[in-house]
Amino acid sequence: MATKGCPANAFLYNGTLCACDPGRYFLNGSCALFNASAGTWGISSNVESTSTFLSTVLPLDSIKRVTQSQAVLLEATLVTLVLWLMFCVVIRFVKVKDGKSIWFRIRWWISRLDFFYATKHWMDDGTVVRKRKTELGGTFSVASWILFAGLLTVLLYLLITKRSIEVHRMRPANAPDLLEFVNDLEFNITTISSMSCSHLRGLDTLVTGIPGFIDYRVFPLSTYLNYHCYNTSRGPTISLKCNNCQVPRRDHFVSWDFVDLPNEPATAVGFEFSFTAKDHSDDRHMSYVRGTLESSSNGTLKTFRGPDLNILKIHLFPRAYNNMHNLKLIQPLFYDFVPGSSLSEASDLMSSLQSSKSGIVNTTLYMRYLADYIVEIDKESVNGPVTFLADVGGLYSFSVVIFLYLLLQFEARFKKFRYEDSAMRNIKNRSRAQRNWDKLRKYVAYTWAPTSLDCSNMSSKGHSKSTVDSSHGIGPLHRTEQNSVPEATEKDRSKLAGSTARYNHKHGNSADGHQQSRQ
Repeated sequence: MATKGCPANAFLYNGTLCACDPGRYFLNGSCALFNASAGTWGISSNVESTSTFLSTVLPLDSIKRVTQSQAVLLEATLVTLVLWLMFCVVIRFVKVKDGKSIWFRIRWWISRLDFFYATKHWMDDGTVVRKRKTELGGTFSVASWILFAGLLTVLLYLLITKRSIEVHRMRPANAPDLLEFVNDLEFNITTISSMSCSHLRGLDTLVTGIPGFIDYRVFPLSTYLNYHCYNTSRGPTISLKCNNCQVPRRDHFVSWDFVDLPNEPATAVGFEFSFTAKDHSDDRHMSYVRGTLESSSNGTLKTFRGPDLNILKIHLFPRAYNNMHNLKLIQPLFYDFVPGSSLSEASDLMSSLQSSKSGIVNTTLYMRYLADYIVEIDKESVNGPVTFLADVGGLYSFSVVIFLYLLLQFEARFKKFRYEDSAMRNIKNRSRAQRNWDKLRKYVAYTWAPTSLDCSNMSSKGHSKSTVDSSHGIGPLHRTEQNSVPEATEKDRSKLAGSTARYNHKHGNSADGHQQSRQ
């Protein structure tokens, strides 16, 4: 329950002043809880080129967001394959009586899709026959294409995401090599608190070397760095910048304090920082480290306040990117955070706020330069053109062979599959012969004496008057025309016989197929 006159999660001290509980700070009139999540750290050497051929042609970022792993592509391939096989199984249960139904047309076109397995099928006698296409072969051919396309997509995805590997090599550094590392360095740190830059003291000194050693030095900070402080909604932010900085061979220390002001105590609950390095001649690439620091441990909330130093340790080391036109960057790396004085009990914090001796928040940035070695970075291609073609050929062979094995097993165990193409071909030939026969009747009726040709009697139930004889032409029709047209001359009859012979020569095969199907 909140103390009278103070917001929730706050307490009263010195009779009239309010302070937030440990781990909380004033934000917009209330005590906000600061809790840094584990995913706030980020360390990178952002030096990859921003424009590549693949990135300009293909939306690689969108592809990576959609396909976060190989499992997504493989699952999509498996689902498509199962749906296709289920579709082919379902349509086989549909009864097909003639070649006019939509189901027969679908099954026929599936058999036409037999690209891979149109050879070496079983017959009833177990012998190998000439090339022929079957519905089962078409089903497995399309299944092979689906599997091959899915596996090829996974291969291309791996080629895009892991087309090269980064190789690191270390070599000893000397003074001339280190002088080539000229970077623009920038360090920003925000003290999460209710304070402002008016609490800041002591940001004016740079210490180099280790105290007590011969190389220990103290310099004015302004001679090396540009620094300033500005206020944010989460607390004061200190910015340190150095242009054209070379790699020094000693450790650096920069310290500052936040002190109590009248009715405004110096307290903090955490820190947010970022350290970036850019090549002075190439600002398109940079190396950086950023993160969030808090004092809580094991679920115990704490507030920074007291004389002990809060030390943030950053290690810097030179890196040469040979694959980026010999780009040279100083890589920052977060090493350690040593928390200073902190309070976890509200009573202890109240006692500290009522005492002026502990009214301070000390912070020190400790930068150590690991310049004894230079890390050289290069990229080596993982897959060459020959390797890629070999992988594609292996995927193709695997896709074809696995369904060839299934086809052989089906045709060896089920006799119906051995002659299913014969049944479909017979239906197709009968329907084709019927269409050709209908065209012949229409041709004869349109060319000679349409009034004397009774089309109603030319239906499938009455073929006796218009039966085609492959050896004698159109005999009954000729006799009917003679009876109905006695005035026809011998010249006309010879024209009719010649036209009939020419048509029989042109469409003889279709008529013969129709006559054989009737028999």
